[in-house]
Amino acid sequence: MKSTELERKERELRRSRKKEEVLARKTEKGERSVGDFIKELHGYFFYDAQKIYNIESSDEIETLLMEMTEELPEKQWDNVIRKAVKQSKVAQKDEAIESLKLLADME
Repeated sequence: MKSTELERKERELRRSRKKEEVLARKTEKGERSVGDFIKELHGYFFYDAQKIYNIESSDEIETLLMEMTEELPEKQWDNVIRKAVKQSKVAQKDEAIESLKLLADME
């Protein structure tokens, strides 16, 4: 085996160890970031090009919004909701945002 191949394998091994360490620190911390909430909320949506359909009927969305209000500061709540709806690229964004705000008791 050439020395360049050995060096490459060592670099890959160091990268994988560092990724594991970073992941371990994140899980140790226990708190989710704003981006984590956005991704998770967007993942619960059932939508087409026009509308998000399951806002009122989904227990997972309601539970996630309750967790969000407990874990994140109030100034971040609106960002999470708006960005999750924006990722879905539906035409009726305003209605979805208002429904989610009502569900989270933001207004």
